Amino acid sequence: ACWKTYVGQPEAEWSRREVISTLGSGLYDADNFEDALSVREAELSMERRLGASEYAILVVQGNLASTYSTLGRDDQSLRMRRDVYVGTLRIMGEEHKNTLISANNYAASLLKGERFVEAKALLRKMIPVARRVLGKGNDLTLKIRSSYTRALYWNDGATLGDLREAVAT
Repeated sequence: ACWKTYVGQPEAEWSRREVISTLGSGLYDADNFEDALSVREAELSMERRLGASEYAILVVQGNLASTYSTLGRDDQSLRMRRDVYVGTLRIMGEEHKNTLISANNYAASLLKGERFVEAKALLRKMIPVARRVLGKGNDLTLKIRSSYTRALYWNDGATLGDLREAVAT
């Protein structure tokens, strides 16, 4: 109903752009993932067409990557999560919380694809940054450390040293 209210407005209107984002999130939250995918792809196309900021596009891509993942389109999700991480790193720098979030999301996609060596390298680099910026007990810091332990022990080629490091972490 909300979308019907604003769909007739010019595409560049803030309210219409906000409503398409809300519609995509609402469909996703209601487990209507295929519909959410269509809306989020349309949103990304619209934001690119309208010349949205690079960060705004990265936010839409992050939402789209989540939808791809939920639908089992893991290769597309992984590529998009990598792009979001690289873009956020470039725009905001290594010590920004959004960069740490996108790094952890990218690592989760790497782990899902059993790309443990890449995930381990990324997370090993991000753990000290998260500790320094957010603190040792911060939820995101702990999530990054938890992802790192999975990169260590989920790997079928894990060494005894890897397993010990996972336990210690």
